[in-house]
Amino acid sequence: MGKAPALFVDDTLSGHPNAFDLENGTRRTKTIVGDRTYVIREAEDESLCIEVQIFDPSLREWVYPTILGTKPVSSQGHSAVLLKDRILIIKRGSEPDDHTWFLEVDTQYVRQQREILKTEVVAWSKGVIGNPPKPVVITGPSGVGKGTLISMLVKEFPSMFGFSVSHTTRPPRGMEKDGVHYHFTEKSAMEKAIKDGKFLEFASVHGNLYGTSVEAVELVADSGKRCILDIDVQGARSVRASSLEAIFIFICPPSMEDLQKRLRDRGTETEEQIVKRLRNAEAEIEQGRSTGLFDFFLYNGNLGECYGKLKKLLGLDASLSAQSKPGREKEPKRLIMLDVSSLKGGAPGRTRGLSFRVIDPHSGGLSGRDQLS
Repeated sequence: MGKAPALFVDDTLSGHPNAFDLENGTRRTKTIVGDRTYVIREAEDESLCIEVQIFDPSLREWVYPTILGTKPVSSQGHSAVLLKDRILIIKRGSEPDDHTWFLEVDTQYVRQQREILKTEVVAWSKGVIGNPPKPVVITGPSGVGKGTLISMLVKEFPSMFGFSVSHTTRPPRGMEKDGVHYHFTEKSAMEKAIKDGKFLEFASVHGNLYGTSVEAVELVADSGKRCILDIDVQGARSVRASSLEAIFIFICPPSMEDLQKRLRDRGTETEEQIVKRLRNAEAEIEQGRSTGLFDFFLYNGNLGECYGKLKKLLGLDASLSAQSKPGREKEPKRLIMLDVSSLKGGAPGRTRGLSFRVIDPHSGGLSGRDQLS
């Protein structure tokens, strides 16, 4: 994102001149972007969301933009600073996972939505410390064994991998629970979310929409796990075209004859269904190989060997014994610098890559452990 300023947290939360233009006890800030003034206003009631207004001198009036993303709730005040195409907000008196937000005013996502909606747009994105491992997109034709490989991964490394919960517009079946098996939603609401760019991939199946939202993948990362996306080639293509940085793996059968044998041995499909699956498999394999969509191809002729290669691709072939963190000794008060030079992502998901660095006031430099976990 280019060169960014060094921000001292103590300064931004104490009214220091480095904390920018603050008004009304820091519940209202003004940030000038080009010829426009963005006013970010908090409510006295901290259960209410932060609001945004824009003064446009060409119109000589205040503009109330369409606000996308999850709005942060009001706090005890905030500081604001412009970072090229977004405004960094640091909230006072908030929990660690809620104190840093970004108001995007001219990012690619905002420009796209402004063009689609034909109105003024801004978008909120929560700031997150560090970067999680890249999600893993695993694709392959029916019967190739990708489900078995994924199950083996999750069984061996239960604390490392997780699945996003998909959305669908079909009604729940049997004992299905909302938010567990699917996020069940109205078709109009899902169509609007798709239009707003909130879905990585989606498809219409028998008149119902199914899809993976950006938020669903972000929630897996928030839990400290690596998200696995088991989707088809069409879905993988949509994810590749999005802002999500992922690893794309295609699982191939050793031959079409072998795949045909596996499908017949399962005994779960009619002859017509088997012929259709084989035809679809040939098309998927051809698409996967010809488009440069996938980073890696694995041939599942021997399950154990294929699983070993999958673990190696994901950096899991070495010993992963759990290690406890050493205890920290009590340390004197030090300055904390917020490093925003390596930001990634943004609306409609999270802005990741934040780093808090500790400055030793006595030596004037970074301490040995310069990033807080």
